[in-house]
Amino acid sequence: MGLAGNAAIVGAAQYKPEKYQTAPQMFHLEQVADLAHKALLDAGLHKDDLDGLCINGPHFHEASVFVPAMAAEYLGIEVNFAEVVDLGGCTAVAQIWRAAAAIEMGLCQAVLCVIPARMAPLAPNEDPAWMMQAMRYGGHSTAFGAPEAEFDLPYGHMGQNTGYAMIAQRYAQQYGYDQSAMAKIAVDQRFNAQYHKDAIFRGKELTIEEVLASKLVADPLHVLEIVMPVAGGAAVIVASKELAAKAKKRPAFVTGFGERLSFKSPTYAKEMTVTPVAEAAKRAFAMAGLTPQDIHATQIYDCYTITVLLSLEDAGFVPKGEGQRFIKEHNLTFKGDFPMNTHGGQLSFGQAASAGGFSQVIEAFDQISNSADERQLKGCDNVFVTGTGGVMSEQGALILQGG
Repeated sequence: MGLAGNAAIVGAAQYKPEKYQTAPQMFHLEQVADLAHKALLDAGLHKDDLDGLCINGPHFHEASVFVPAMAAEYLGIEVNFAEVVDLGGCTAVAQIWRAAAAIEMGLCQAVLCVIPARMAPLAPNEDPAWMMQAMRYGGHSTAFGAPEAEFDLPYGHMGQNTGYAMIAQRYAQQYGYDQSAMAKIAVDQRFNAQYHKDAIFRGKELTIEEVLASKLVADPLHVLEIVMPVAGGAAVIVASKELAAKAKKRPAFVTGFGERLSFKSPTYAKEMTVTPVAEAAKRAFAMAGLTPQDIHATQIYDCYTITVLLSLEDAGFVPKGEGQRFIKEHNLTFKGDFPMNTHGGQLSFGQAASAGGFSQVIEAFDQISNSADERQLKGCDNVFVTGTGGVMSEQGALILQGG
């Protein structure tokens, strides 16, 4: 059971990551329309080809309910498939496989997957200081009755930094912790970012020594091992095999996927060093009929360096506990023997909230469609992509293959 590989990514668009202070402010509906237009141009398709919509629900500025209906109305389209996906950094990956499944079921022929992530203009009565105060808790709920509000936040476990640091500490206890190996993840990805025209850290090279000398935010995580949130947004068009044949670029067919949600807070994880992507990747590889050895490039969600390490191990690229050795022994740049996050990853390309996960999806499409400019790999047919939401709590995996 699974996908037959008859739906493909055929077009994409994403805003250049920018700091919130200088990025343009646009209503989310405006962003959806603009990104859809750009993605359709990239695909060589028309608005009337769209009959499906996947969109983010939480944090959509103009509505908290009926978001797909409002967006479709604004776009001037009628759809046979509409989905709101709320999986944090896993949302992009989750939207792609849902779109592919809907197409293969015959519900629709082309799905717009979109997440706007630029700030919208504030209303006269909206207080930006209050909004920033609310963000300090990250993905944790402060609502009455929420377990985190009672058992996590009062004890200092708030936001993402503490959770990922807890996971890293647990890993160190079980397998040891080589800080230079972890820093190398960020350094190799920064190298890749120098070859992407839109990367926020383009022109700013990085060394292992600089990573280790950067501020320790939550032991053992340094500031240069943690994503810098930026404004942005992205859209991807997933289309049927028939429409893909008419597209401008080589399509990236969705041949395998997996998704796993294990907990909300790592406080309740059965084992913090065994992450949900283990089951998600296992299912994705089985569905596609491939193994990790068949993959030409990996685009691993990288909100933190520890996320990359655990994802590589749990997805089967290296045995558990041996990831740091693997990282030190291999060149992870697009010029190396294990190309990973060839756009720079979110650590160096930029993380535009939950739209950040689209940067990995779009880079996979760029590599398969031979659109990656200077960082283009030779013979890139099979790409593995992951998404991670919360604190390693909800993860997804995709196998994309060139058609």
